[in-house]
Amino acid sequence: MSAFGDPPPDLERPGLGTPNPEPPHKEPAQDQPRTEPAQDQPRTEPAQDPPDTEPAHERPHAEPGPEAPQPGARDPRLHGTSPFFGEAGSVRRGSSEPGLHGDGARFTRPSDSGPQGDGTRPITVSVNGTQHKRTVEPRTLLSDFLRHTLKLTGTKVGCEQGTCGACTIHLDGEPVLACLTFAVQADNAEITTIEGLPLGRLQDSFHEHHALQCGFCTAGMLMTLDAFLRANPDPTEQEVTRALTGNLCRCTGYKPIVEAVLDR
Repeated sequence: MSAFGDPPPDLERPGLGTPNPEPPHKEPAQDQPRTEPAQDQPRTEPAQDPPDTEPAHERPHAEPGPEAPQPGARDPRLHGTSPFFGEAGSVRRGSSEPGLHGDGARFTRPSDSGPQGDGTRPITVSVNGTQHKRTVEPRTLLSDFLRHTLKLTGTKVGCEQGTCGACTIHLDGEPVLACLTFAVQADNAEITTIEGLPLGRLQDSFHEHHALQCGFCTAGMLMTLDAFLRANPDPTEQEVTRALTGNLCRCTGYKPIVEAVLDR
């Protein structure tokens, strides 16, 4: 005891004047028995199918599947029908099929002139009333020949697979897709592009009804409609709509185009 009396109670607590009590004695943990790892089970090979012993002549004949579409063919599921450009699934424009576009001899007959030493062929074409003599590769498309060789860029190239109709021209008076026609197929032919289409009431009606926006498809539309109206000068709205199924427009929704044709 000090001169100041009994120590305060707080000094009796551990850590405040009184030594810490000894920690309780713990028994050492006994070692756990070791567990031996499980041995791998033997692998079981899958049973093999017994060999096919059925005679070949007794096996059922497999039905043939649907034929794969030929290159360049129009898929009837993706393309509409048009009385002017042929039924869906055809490639009548620029093809050898007879029908609305003649007997097809123009499109399958090779050039009268033989190939040159470098494989090119000379051709002679009349474009918008002007005769042109050029030498082209057999693979050159008519659309590329018109745009790059003759610099007639009014003919547009969109899909390059015969779907959009932007490259429509007149070949011997008939509408043809220039992207599906080779330049050598037009040898000795008369071609009319949008640059050579005479101005008339159809173009004026397009302007009055604002039947275009970006204008990319307009050349093909006019070439299609010009040939259509020569064959059917007084069409109904349904006939005009059906005639334009081969030309795609992503801007107008077609309504002002149909109105322009009916109100020309």
